[in-house]
Amino acid sequence: MSQASALRIALAGMAALAVAMGIGRFAFTPILPMMQDDAGLSVVSGGYLASANYLGYLLGSLIATRLHVRDEVAVLGSMLLIAAVTLTMGFVDHYPSWLLLRLVAGIANAWIAIFAFSWCLDRLAALQRPVLNSLIFTGVGTGIVVVGIVCLVLMQAGASSAQAWIVFGVLALTATAAVWTTYTGGATAHHAAERPRSRGVPWSREAVLLVFCFGASGFGYIIPATFLPAMARAIIHDPAVFGWAWPVFGFAAMASTLFAAALLRGFAPRRVWMVCHLVMACGVVLPVFSVGMLAIVVAALCVGGTFMVITMLSIQEVRAVAGAQVVQLTAAMTGAFALGQILGPVAASVLLDAGLGFSGGLLAAGALLVISAALLWRASPRVAA
Repeated sequence: MSQASALRIALAGMAALAVAMGIGRFAFTPILPMMQDDAGLSVVSGGYLASANYLGYLLGSLIATRLHVRDEVAVLGSMLLIAAVTLTMGFVDHYPSWLLLRLVAGIANAWIAIFAFSWCLDRLAALQRPVLNSLIFTGVGTGIVVVGIVCLVLMQAGASSAQAWIVFGVLALTATAAVWTTYTGGATAHHAAERPRSRGVPWSREAVLLVFCFGASGFGYIIPATFLPAMARAIIHDPAVFGWAWPVFGFAAMASTLFAAALLRGFAPRRVWMVCHLVMACGVVLPVFSVGMLAIVVAALCVGGTFMVITMLSIQEVRAVAGAQVVQLTAAMTGAFALGQILGPVAASVLLDAGLGFSGGLLAAGALLVISAALLWRASPRVAA
């Protein structure tokens, strides 16, 4: 009975992250080429739309520590909010409105990231099923893969970007309905003991390191995560070809989180985190030195295959460092990650507007990842259990 409950909890967390990240954050990435074609949206304007979403993520992380609601209420309310604003994207044709809608989606995205992890991981720990933690994290890659493949089908069918937004809004509503009773039902609620939550971020040298390095990963991965399909479209105009860049990214994220826990058992988490930053850096800068669809695919594998492993490791580290203040430190790390995400597309858009292409932003992201990897190497490793 407890195993069945644990699986339901893990699947509910997986669905929440699929809605938050696959739709609330990253549905825009494969839809951007469609909006370029039928709405006349430029890559620069798309970069600012992406940054509006990431600004919302930052605001959501800052607001999270002051929300006095139960975790499950925050998660379900945020899933509904993402569904609503995604649907609305399909019914409005007004750039300022798009900016506002993407901002709101980002706020809801952050709340799910913070409160779904808290809700799920506490309950799985109480049920002594931490092995299912990795299943929760696969929600991000699963959401990206589903969104990418649906976009491929929609492009092949000649659908508009507005129709794509409506389809994803309906998918978000469907996923929310599917997990509603798991979050609201009493069957699992009694398994989780309430953790005392004190106010304020527990700042220490360890905490500063975690916040900076997680923020660096946010800046590092977000330029390819925002523009990979657009970069692929600039090389090959056939959507049946360039459209695969995003599903490959999502598949790498899904597979890496599914197998990371077993493959990395016994390794010091910060050493693995460091290696992930170096692999990500290679993927980020590769399109600068190699032009072609193969470089785009390898970049998708390197970046997609590491960014969620980094998230898993950071959550593991923050729970070890922060104790009762885990929500506060998680929110601070989420804020740093969001700040990195905001700066990435803005920097890329400014450089694109100046006629310098993607190279400058990609090289800057790669350099920051290498610097943060060096800091992780110098930090004392904590050996995994």
